Amino acid sequence: MKNYFVDLHIHIGRTKTGKPVKITGSKTLTLTNILKAAKIPKGLDMIGVIDCHSPEVIAEIEDLLQSKEMIEMEDGGLLYQESVTLIPGVEIEINDDNCKGPLHVLGYFPSLGSLKEFSYWYTGKVKNNQLSTQRIHEDARSLQKKIKSLGGLFIPAHVFTPFKSLYGKGVEKSLEEVFDANLIDAIELGLSSNTDMADHIKELHRYTFVSNSDAHSLAKIAREYQIMQLEAPTFKGLEKALHQKDGNEVMANYGLDPYLGKYHQTTCAKCFAKKEHDVCHVCGSTQFTKGVSERIQELTTTDTGCDRPPYIHQVPLDFLPGLGPKTMEKLLDHFGTEMNILHNVPKEELEKVIKQELVDLIMKARMGNLQLSAGGGGQYGRVANEQ
Repeated sequence: MKNYFVDLHIHIGRTKTGKPVKITGSKTLTLTNILKAAKIPKGLDMIGVIDCHSPEVIAEIEDLLQSKEMIEMEDGGLLYQESVTLIPGVEIEINDDNCKGPLHVLGYFPSLGSLKEFSYWYTGKVKNNQLSTQRIHEDARSLQKKIKSLGGLFIPAHVFTPFKSLYGKGVEKSLEEVFDANLIDAIELGLSSNTDMADHIKELHRYTFVSNSDAHSLAKIAREYQIMQLEAPTFKGLEKALHQKDGNEVMANYGLDPYLGKYHQTTCAKCFAKKEHDVCHVCGSTQFTKGVSERIQELTTTDTGCDRPPYIHQVPLDFLPGLGPKTMEKLLDHFGTEMNILHNVPKEELEKVIKQELVDLIMKARMGNLQLSAGGGGQYGRVANEQ
């Protein structure tokens, strides 16, 4: 058994020929660029890329296999340059007759063959199979059954965000309004919640929580991640970890402090001021974007948590005020990867490379002692400039 850094929600912005996949994704966010960045500078061991259903992305995977830069592993997953495991996946929008509103889900596949079989089936049920996160003309339970029939994993995505998520829009109270609870492999928390918050919903106690970046650019990869103890960095190892089998398990979740998330607090939909009354005290609007913290209060069914790995509030380096691209480049030149800088590099070594005030911020980030202002309404929270 070894520990591995894992981020299971990374988008593809463009194919290698330049065609868009995730419209809002960076143009540099190609599959090959993701694979390269995942190890250096990010320091990840396993990644889930959730736009691999796209025909041109499948073609790029086939090219990498043909060139021997990537190999298929016997226990599932695709190993790139003997360093990073790719778990190919898809993000899908559901809005069937049982949904209160649209919601996003993630599916992952053990092999190129199962991915291609799903993509062929999926093509007849969406408007444009080339693009990410298409709305499927199929009910949620049938989609679950299809993914599971191919040996796949099914995970509801960023389940509390106000828009296009399970609890944000999809259901009134319970996931069983839409899904077969027995065909869910894990729950993705999203950037504005953590384990303690989510465990106020008793029906979630049976599931492993995952914390992923939902990266739309190379820089955002691994802003949330987890350490998994695995028998091997394969699809089989991942599946066992999500179900806590044979010693495979999530050892720790690393995520933004919910205050840094874009939707933590309820804010005015027009000016983003924190809600204090039914009418915005700044602009007079009566329209508000409900925050994750308020929504979880509405959904609470228990005050008793369950036995889970620690959820460690991680502040990504690019959230730290004063740490710009040149300083980031200097840090990476000296210490290799962001994982190493965030977790391992001694204070005295950092002091040789960057200003003392930045060293102090990194140390406070490790200890969870940074002062934060809450995000909401689509705007990230911030680290205070004065500590």
